Amino acid sequence: MNNYTRYRIYEILPGALVWTVLLSATILSFIRPLWVIYFIILFDLYWVFRVGYFILYLLFSWRSFRLTLRTNWMDKLATLGEKSNSYLHCVFLPVYNEDEAVVRTTIEALATSSFPAQRMIIVLAGEERQQEHFNSFAKRLQKEFEHFFYSFIITVHPKDVPDEIPGKGSNLHYAGYVVKAWLDARGISYRNVIVSAFDIDTIVHPHYFAHLTYLYANHPNPTRASFQPVALYNNNIWESAAPLRIMAFGTTFFMLFRFGRPELVVTFSSHSMSFQALVDVGFWQKNIVSEDSRIFFQCWLKYGGNYEVVPMYIPVSMDTVNDPSLKKSIINLYKQQRRWAWGVEHIPFLLWNLPLHPEIPLGKRLHRLWSQWEGKFSWCTTSIFILVLGRLPLLVAGDSVRSTVLFQNTPHILEWLMFASMCGLVCSMILSLRLLPRPPHATKRRAWVYMLLQWVLVPISLICFSAVPAIDASTRLMFGRYLGFNVSQKKRAAFKTNL
Repeated sequence: MNNYTRYRIYEILPGALVWTVLLSATILSFIRPLWVIYFIILFDLYWVFRVGYFILYLLFSWRSFRLTLRTNWMDKLATLGEKSNSYLHCVFLPVYNEDEAVVRTTIEALATSSFPAQRMIIVLAGEERQQEHFNSFAKRLQKEFEHFFYSFIITVHPKDVPDEIPGKGSNLHYAGYVVKAWLDARGISYRNVIVSAFDIDTIVHPHYFAHLTYLYANHPNPTRASFQPVALYNNNIWESAAPLRIMAFGTTFFMLFRFGRPELVVTFSSHSMSFQALVDVGFWQKNIVSEDSRIFFQCWLKYGGNYEVVPMYIPVSMDTVNDPSLKKSIINLYKQQRRWAWGVEHIPFLLWNLPLHPEIPLGKRLHRLWSQWEGKFSWCTTSIFILVLGRLPLLVAGDSVRSTVLFQNTPHILEWLMFASMCGLVCSMILSLRLLPRPPHATKRRAWVYMLLQWVLVPISLICFSAVPAIDASTRLMFGRYLGFNVSQKKRAAFKTNL
């Protein structure tokens, strides 16, 4: 078996497993409905346990989140003395077709951070494919802001480079080598440069870099760690449609839940790490979509499993994929969720690479593979099991099944289990109100009511904007219909945050 065929089999496995389970459950609902009823009851019991597990870790992380926000990290950083002054921050801002106003707001937040901007290197990374648009503001922003920072570098990623796919990863890959040459020319140590790779709409908390520097300086081996902040999607939350808001809060809460189990966390979206680690692994991979999480696996394998993600209980704020047209917003949301679900491409990557690293203990390798595979499988199937397949055998069962005690009690059992699992939804609903920024002045008071009522859409959102795009991604990978990088369209009429 040649390498291509072997890797294609690995790509087929995740989608094949999802479809096998879903189709088997559907078929068995007609021919063996009692089997499916038993399975659904057991699965719902398991899910109630998972909800309790979710709430526990979510509340634990929420407490850490609130404590972190109340801490003056510049004061904490001052306790380290001169050690804290030895680091430079290099912030990569890849740009494609975003408006100048979005880029400007991001740079202004960096310039006004509590951490000295004179110790920051800004890398505004444009694309030759959109060079005219990029050139319309890049030099102007550089001239306006360069005096705030240690340096302000502009890069333009060439188009149509062999062995690349257009997207954020290839742009960052190119910009990384440009910065490497820049650092080499000045004799700056890679170990003293902390990299932050941000989406261009990322607004950092004022104490983000102070907190990051403190964590980095106190880490026993900071070149073997990435640092992951809490992702909030509240730059334009008040003007976004309800499904966008629900999925945005869901992403944040799932992140906080995972922070309670840091050994399961991988990098996502905007994150920070050592420039030394980037050089060691050859920077971000340039031919994949999900480079933000792949960079973690590159480092984890490179260092023999001796690499971790350190949770940063401090937020960065980004945009939802909002558009003035509701239809376009919904389409943008679906494409964004499918792109995130395209992280399923890490499963064949791990299946291929884990046997090549016997220095990593077998249990550790299997645990990492299980974490990824179980997460992607659950993403595709859980809401369908609970909301669709859980009801199907009750609708199609024959008279002989309907007369059983189990069948007659199943609706009551499922209703009770569903009620118990609602605790997670109520917890998320309450915490979501605490995360909301101050509304624009034009926002009517009844908007707060809508923020509560929107949660009734959770069942629809879980199916349409979570399970379906995840199944779409796994199916595309299964058939070799590889997903290119879709740039999320982000538009905001106003900006205000209470970070």
